[in-house]
Amino acid sequence: MLDTNDRIIVELLDQQFDSLIEGLRALIGSTPSDLLYEQTAAVSIGENILKSAGVIEQTFGGVTANLWDDPFEWTLPETLSNDTRILEYLVEVETLKKRAFASFANDSMLLKLISIPSGESCTLLELLFKTILRATDYRGRATATLKLLSGEDATRFII
Repeated sequence: MLDTNDRIIVELLDQQFDSLIEGLRALIGSTPSDLLYEQTAAVSIGENILKSAGVIEQTFGGVTANLWDDPFEWTLPETLSNDTRILEYLVEVETLKKRAFASFANDSMLLKLISIPSGESCTLLELLFKTILRATDYRGRATATLKLLSGEDATRFII
């Protein structure tokens, strides 16, 4: 049974988001500048990184301020045109995430129903899990694209 002061699950989720954002930073650091927005048959590395961060931003903007705006407009490759600007954006996303997690007093808060833009309701926990899955998927796509463009043997990694 959950103690009303327990933050075990909250802390674990917080760590997962920290790890995800750190993984995006590492991916930017390992991507040569000329490959960041290299167009392939798929979406570029940079665009997938921005989509991953955007999913996180949208969720925590919705949770903290009920602003469910799609960050697409201010995360265009033309705006965040290089690794420095993308890293600055990740700091903004991380700050928003930290503010949200600071407001989660205990694990039982994760069971509260919230309304999402589709008009449906779900628990905060379900929303956070879906966000992690979507953001991780985009990060995986960026990683796969980097491996493809850099000529790494694609059979050595799992997405």
